[in-house]
Amino acid sequence: MRPRKLAVAALIALLGSGANAAEITLKAVSAFGHDTFFNQRFKTFVDKVNAEGKGIMKIQVVGGPEAIPPLEVGNALRTGVVDFANTTGVFHANLVPEAIAGSLAEKPMAELRANGGHALLDRIHREKANMVWLARVSEGLQYHIYTNKKVDGGNFAGMKLRSVPVYRGFFQSLGATPLQVPPGEVFTALERGVVDGYGWPSVGIFDLGWQEKTKYRVEPGFYNVEVGFYMNQNTWKKLDDAQRAFLDKQIAWVESENVKDLKAAEAEKARQAGAKIESIAVPAAQADAFRARAYDAGWKGIEQASPQHVAKLRELFGNGR
Repeated sequence: MRPRKLAVAALIALLGSGANAAEITLKAVSAFGHDTFFNQRFKTFVDKVNAEGKGIMKIQVVGGPEAIPPLEVGNALRTGVVDFANTTGVFHANLVPEAIAGSLAEKPMAELRANGGHALLDRIHREKANMVWLARVSEGLQYHIYTNKKVDGGNFAGMKLRSVPVYRGFFQSLGATPLQVPPGEVFTALERGVVDGYGWPSVGIFDLGWQEKTKYRVEPGFYNVEVGFYMNQNTWKKLDDAQRAFLDKQIAWVESENVKDLKAAEAEKARQAGAKIESIAVPAAQADAFRARAYDAGWKGIEQASPQHVAKLRELFGNGR
């Protein structure tokens, strides 16, 4: 009996080690600061995965922008330094210029999944940067131009605006000079007059303290702020069927949370008003042209970098303008 008991014990130990081996730990990073708006949904997602994924999947957050600068997150994903990231295609447009299409999207993510838009941009990410585009975790939030100088009739000529690639071409088309300034240096740049304003989403300026140096928010907004979850393709290929099914379920849940973004934007604008940030509108007769110029400049940038993909991306992501 003793040898049989030993054999049973060995089998139990083997099964136990197999169960542990089935749980995968994903090293993750966020391009956004711990307590900022664009990190909140990621934190909730991580907590949910870790609570419900015991024996299947665990996410270990190894840091934020203090660990990997935002513009280097894409390369860290590509090379497998990290497995998973909360970031935006804007930050890895040097690797995947087509990723800017996420910010130019005028269709909701559910439609992009149905019409093939998500599949196309995901395939481009896999081919060009060894990344998988898992989820979009912002929806319907716009960018705005914020300034500390009053804009007369939508005239930005001669203004110096902090920019990133997604709207650099648009700012140039307005006659402004776009300057790339890291988020951590924008406050000082405003204070010293290095820039007269900046582009930023409709939420998040209080996270960075920029409201202290901001006097105006220009309406209308433009684009559709894209923040998403991206994964190293090699790690994704290692997932077994149960792990992929679990991850798909969590992705479906987190994208369902995007409906909360519009209320967040409304609350933020009210808060900005309370902080004496004045809303100034481009004259009504020019508002449509202002937005059209934004989209034309954005798609032109993609066309220059990716002439083979731009037409299909514009068809699937745009509204036919």
